[in-house]
Amino acid sequence: MRFLTFSHNGKQSWGVRTDQGVSNIGERLQGRFPSLRSFIGDPEFKRLANEAIERSALIQEDEITFLPPIPDPDKIICVGLNYEEHRVETNHAPTGFPTLFTRFAASQCGHGAPIMLPTESRELDYEAELVAVIGKPCFKVSEGEALSNIVGYSCYNDGSIRDWQTHTTQFLPGKNFISTGAFGPYLVTKDEVGDPQDLAITCRLNGQIVQSARTDQMIHNIASQISYISRFTPLVPGDLIVTGTPGGVGFTRSPQLFMKAGDLVEVEIENVGQLKNPIVAET
Repeated sequence: MRFLTFSHNGKQSWGVRTDQGVSNIGERLQGRFPSLRSFIGDPEFKRLANEAIERSALIQEDEITFLPPIPDPDKIICVGLNYEEHRVETNHAPTGFPTLFTRFAASQCGHGAPIMLPTESRELDYEAELVAVIGKPCFKVSEGEALSNIVGYSCYNDGSIRDWQTHTTQFLPGKNFISTGAFGPYLVTKDEVGDPQDLAITCRLNGQIVQSARTDQMIHNIASQISYISRFTPLVPGDLIVTGTPGGVGFTRSPQLFMKAGDLVEVEIENVGQLKNPIVAET
């Protein structure tokens, strides 16, 4: 199934993409499940979705505004320097553990929404990433059990304000400007994705490929990420694990390549989808 959160006629809802359009099951089930985040935490969510699809209103995608599939995650934990080519191009030493930082929910935007180039900088960089969405509570989970706690996957563009990211050794400021973390279009359930460590991941800027890799090139695979993170914090349904970007980012190129107003950036992941966003300058 491909779930999405959206706005339609000024109202936020969530639903399932079907061949006929978007089934607005959030409108039907909002008394029990006010958000997609609350819905995917129910062990019977797939059965409930199938029962609600045919009884729910259909909306065409050109009538909606895409929002991040999970607009209100409890946690967004990002894994940095997780592809060897990217680690080398950024001149970081290898580590035995994942490099982690956090995003705030307010920094996210949906498919088709503008990624914002802030007035504070002109160093807006792209980062194509696969995001894993937690579906079951887990704490101190083993690597062998980690993937069973994922409900599905989506595309992420971890837009980075590079000069702010490198003000100090901490990444936080450059990763949290408003409307820089693009997420979507859909949360695709894991049964449709297959092996998350065997997916092609690509980023295009104005139609030109700038990143191309496969997820089996991760240094720390998704199971080890979840196991490690869950050792220090409980994970809950709707939490996002943004799993790292391949090599080819703009600030390591010569000459450097930053996104500018009028550009179009796309993240495409095999079996998951295609996330597109225009770049707009903050006014």
